[in-house]
Amino acid sequence: MGKRIYVGNLPFSQNDETLNAMFSVFGTVEYAKVITIRNSGRSKGFGFVEMSTEEEALTAIEKMSGKEVEDRNLIVNEAKPLERNDHRGVGQEGY
Repeated sequence: MGKRIYVGNLPFSQNDETLNAMFSVFGTVEYAKVITIRNSGRSKGFGFVEMSTEEEALTAIEKMSGKEVEDRNLIVNEAKPLERNDHRGVGQEGY
């Protein structure tokens, strides 16, 4: 199983395809996803990449962390696991 990578400080011009291309030089990219604003489709400036092996992911993190892309230095590290958030707002516990 591969490893998920968080990629932050992405230029807003980046999309899934360009993110995939950036990381494919380090191995097989299982998926690459730039996170967007639902209503407008505009990039939020970060995304996730999953490499096919842990070794590829570690190499990609090492090589891409701090790399300048369109005058922005990328923040690249291992993605943290998703945490379930059961909080539905202040004062609404138990509903």
